[in-house]
This record gives sequence, C-alpha cells and structure tokens, in this order.
Amino acid sequence: MNRPGDDTSDRSAEVPATGAAQIPDVDTTVPHTGRVWNYWLGGEDNFAADRELGDRIREFLPTVVELARADRDFLGRAVTHLVAEAGIRQCLDVGSGLPTADNTHEVAQAAAPESRIVYVDNDPLIHAHARALLAGTREGATDYVHADLREPAAVLKAASRTLDLSRPVALTMLGVVEHIPDDQHPYEIVGRLVEALPSGSYLVLAHDTSVVHGEVSEEAVRRWNESATPGITLRSPEQIRRFFTELEILEPGVVSTSRWRPAPTADGGAPPEVDAFCAVGRKP
Repeated sequence: MNRPGDDTSDRSAEVPATGAAQIPDVDTTVPHTGRVWNYWLGGEDNFAADRELGDRIREFLPTVVELARADRDFLGRAVTHLVAEAGIRQCLDVGSGLPTADNTHEVAQAAAPESRIVYVDNDPLIHAHARALLAGTREGATDYVHADLREPAAVLKAASRTLDLSRPVALTMLGVVEHIPDDQHPYEIVGRLVEALPSGSYLVLAHDTSVVHGEVSEEAVRRWNESATPGITLRSPEQIRRFFTELEILEPGVVSTSRWRPAPTADGGAPPEVDAFCAVGRKP
C-alpha cells in the first residue's frame, strides 16, 4: 500500500476501507449503473442484463450515450485544468466507475506524473478490475478503496493512506451523488467530505437532471429505477448548486457537462446541452 512519500510503483488491488463489509459476489442478473455506463462508453466490462437495460434506455433517450461521453470529457477538462493550471497534485475520485479510457489518474499524471489518485467505489466488479485503475506512473501513486460514499469517515481514512489530506485535493464526484436519495442526506455527505479537505481543495461534481429533455429524461430514470441498482434521483441546477455552498464556483458556473469550458466547435457555436449538469468549486 502506498502512503504519502512512498516511491514504489507496486500497487495492491485488495484495499477495502477499514470496517468495510466483505465484498459480495457480482450479481450478473441485475443491471448496475457502472456497468451500463461502461457499455454506453464502448467498454467490455458489462453483462447481458446491463446491455439489455442500456439498449432500452437508449431507445427511449437516444442522447444518453452523448450524456455519458460528455461526462467523461468534462472529467478530463476539469482534472487537466486543476492539475496543469491550479497546481493540484492529489485527486480523490469517489464513484469512479469501471476503468475505460482517460481515467482520472491518466489525465492527472499526463499533466503532472507525480500526481496521487485514490479511486473509491462499492461495485464488486470495479474491485475486481482495480489493478487496471492502479497502473499509474512511477513518479506518482494510485490506489483503490472499496467503500460506500455514505460512509465518508471510512472513505477519508482509507484515502489518507495514499493522499496527504493536509494538502489540497481535487474531490471528483461524477454521476454518483444522484444515487443518494434525499432521505439519505446527500448534502451532508458531500459536505463532510469537503469539510475534511484543506483550503485550496476543489469539488468537481456532475449530476443528472431533466433540464434539457424534461419528461423524456424523467421517464428514462423511472424505467431505470424499476430495473437497475442503485436508483437515481434527479435534481435541478439550483439543487446541484447547493453542493457548492461556501465554495467559490469557477466560471462558467453550474452548466451542462458539455458546456464546461469545451473545446471550440467547428462552427464556433456551443455544443448541445445534455441532461447532466456540473460545476467546479474551490474551497477558500
């Protein structure tokens, strides 16, 4: 296990959070959000149930693949900005999902090879693929924690084995907070994670909404919640902004993930909006 200051590039895939329950077997008969997104992004780490639901959602909401790709592209742009321009050298990626292309450590370490990244997720299939996530640069460090977002103290304790939490951290939470329903206190959970980080840290958050496609997106989520786990709670841009209370939100504010500092389009216009909104906020 790498700790702040270690130079070794040896990585271990077996790093459950302290107090975490035994990791369960993968249930291939129940669609799971991480595996469905992996399917939409062209990955191979998914099962028939995931592909079936993914196709059903895509038939009803054809732009969902565009949404998944916009989410991944936003992650790349945000992490590149924070590492290359804001000087961040540590990332805590909560709800990391299955490894695909341009993962957080690949983006961060491309800009600064000494960057340290900790991934957190509670999907046993992601745990099984942890070694793919842990293959980083020799100068930096990567780690994987099998833990639940709803237990922020356990997440932070495990992350501290690799990250120095007295120094600024980029906390990335893309497509994960919508899986925490209102009665499980999502704002408090995110607030506890942000509170534990020092001044100069950042929150990078993206969250599903229904601003763009309205009832079509809402119906797609209803169908998802009938068949898959975990469920999704849509929130408005105003509700998403609440996760950034007391943080300094960077320009352009709370926007569709496709419109957070996008690369110029061929015609010079703005890219189409998708039903996932995001923001990046700095802790004063």
